[in-house]
Amino acid sequence: MLLSRQPFATPLVACVCILGVGLIQFPQLQKLINSKQSASLETLEKEIKSENIRLNFLQKMPSFGYDNFIADLVYLNFSQYFGDDEVREKTGYSLSPEYFEVILERDPRFLPAYRSLSISTSLYAAMPERAIALSEKGLKSLSPSLPEKSYYVWRYKGTDELLFLGNAQAAQQSFATAANWASNFSDAESQLIANSSQRTAKFLSQNPHSKYAQISSWGMVLNYQVDERTRKRAIRQIEALGGKVITTPEGTHKIIFPPKD
Repeated sequence: MLLSRQPFATPLVACVCILGVGLIQFPQLQKLINSKQSASLETLEKEIKSENIRLNFLQKMPSFGYDNFIADLVYLNFSQYFGDDEVREKTGYSLSPEYFEVILERDPRFLPAYRSLSISTSLYAAMPERAIALSEKGLKSLSPSLPEKSYYVWRYKGTDELLFLGNAQAAQQSFATAANWASNFSDAESQLIANSSQRTAKFLSQNPHSKYAQISSWGMVLNYQVDERTRKRAIRQIEALGGKVITTPEGTHKIIFPPKD
């Protein structure tokens, strides 16, 4: 009798667990969103600790084959967390890498997550080492064709290594690998990425402190379709390096490099 019921028990347990994940995904985060400026810093910090505990639980709990579903829900939570500017001004962005510990552990081929990881964790949380370590771990599950356009992860990693760690040697290798992966494809986007990545790697091989390479990397950040804060910071950094940013009538950005590297 027990054997006949077993096939039904496992799906039922899985559904209950996944439902539980869905139910616990939102309450703590909603408290953070609703707190805004009316909440004290002490209250916000307690809620941040509670959210961190929840994320630790989600990282360790069994998924019953629903890893992608959990990754999607946590990414939605992250988007709400990161977009809440008023609360983030008080508490900072320290939870950013914790979200991606869960997301990329559950779904290392979730390509959009790597871009958000780079911006939120390196640029805003000032933890480029965590961002790079998470990218390196995720890259073990990627290949040039799986997922499509996975060469972007090497570019994100190279940008973090160059702009936030000043590790030109590691960045050169990352951009060279991005160029190698992208060169396997004949479409226009992949060929553009292959060429630009190769140029950046060449700049760094000739001059580890290359302004051209740094400007190119900030230009990549600028073209991530980022929020206004990130856009302004990227433009400031490009101008500080001697470059100039021109916005075209189509809304894209054209970068003018300085006369000398």
